[in-house]
Amino acid sequence: MKISTPFVVINKAHLKNNFILLLLVATTINFAQTARKYSNEFMNIGVDAAALGMSNAVTSSTNDVNSGYWNPAGLIGLEGKQVSLMHASYFANIAQYDYAAYATPIDEESAWGFSVIRFGVDNIMNTTQLIDIQGNVDYNRISLFSVADYGVTFSYARKLKLSGLQYGVNSKVIRRIIGKFANSWGFGFDVGLQFERNDWKFGLMLRDISTTYNVWTINETEYNTIKDAVSGQNQALPENTEITLPKAQLGLSKKFEFHNDTSLLAATNLNMSFVRTNDIFSTNSLSIDPALGFEYGYTDLVFVRAGVGNFQKIVQIDNTKKVGFQPNIGLGFKYKGIQIDYALTDLGDQSAALYSNIFSVKVDLSIFGQ
Repeated sequence: MKISTPFVVINKAHLKNNFILLLLVATTINFAQTARKYSNEFMNIGVDAAALGMSNAVTSSTNDVNSGYWNPAGLIGLEGKQVSLMHASYFANIAQYDYAAYATPIDEESAWGFSVIRFGVDNIMNTTQLIDIQGNVDYNRISLFSVADYGVTFSYARKLKLSGLQYGVNSKVIRRIIGKFANSWGFGFDVGLQFERNDWKFGLMLRDISTTYNVWTINETEYNTIKDAVSGQNQALPENTEITLPKAQLGLSKKFEFHNDTSLLAATNLNMSFVRTNDIFSTNSLSIDPALGFEYGYTDLVFVRAGVGNFQKIVQIDNTKKVGFQPNIGLGFKYKGIQIDYALTDLGDQSAALYSNIFSVKVDLSIFGQ
């Protein structure tokens, strides 16, 4: 997983603090109006413990409130109003990841929804003013700031005239804040399709199909306080435009129903980036990361999930190569319109085996008479 949201660990050395904080601002913003491999990556982490337990292989099968994230075409599967909530922690609770969503049918042919994502690091110490003009260390001059990324998505889905075919569109607003040093606004669109034939489901999700643009505003006064952290370097303001390249997910799934009130959902995804990465299949113009997920259900009440994905080519210290991957497992319980899901999944560095416990809840508002 590649996460573009920056955070810093502040040490006491004044020069080092200034240098780190300078990098925090400059390297995050200095995109020179050039498309980058990894941009707005907080929007690619994933939501919903049920999907995470299946290694995100849900592009074709998603059909609830969380479809606004995975594939907006799946919102057609809604039978009533739903809400969803999720919280996760990163890097030993340094960073917090929160998600909330709401969706509802409009009529038998269409549906809409919206969701909010926040990925942030709070209470970062700003020690750039730790030493006063007389050279004295004054801890009262330390202040705190936050680095946070926000994504707000508005979704619309509709059935097409061809039986089994439906589409969805996302309109996204991105807000990124680096304390009082810099902030940005971004806008973009996603398009999704789902098609079902003979119990087989196909899905296609095109993320940032328009290329998502983030335009940064830099506080020059604050920037000037740190630009001389390294003498003679970083004297000019960073460029202020960041471009997010499109990505695509192609999915296939089928649910097998058995006579003893059990079922098995098998799903696969091909996650595609249009640049060279460390994915297991990679060329100069296309990289593919496959994922496979399973969900075993009993009477639509209890669910057991497993998945594997994030296949990456890893170069060892001795220059030998190996293929790394990320296994996930999960559980779910659904009763009277309330579904609670759990996933044990690696949301950090796969090579370090830093597994995370993720919980999410989904509620059908009809239980409250809505």
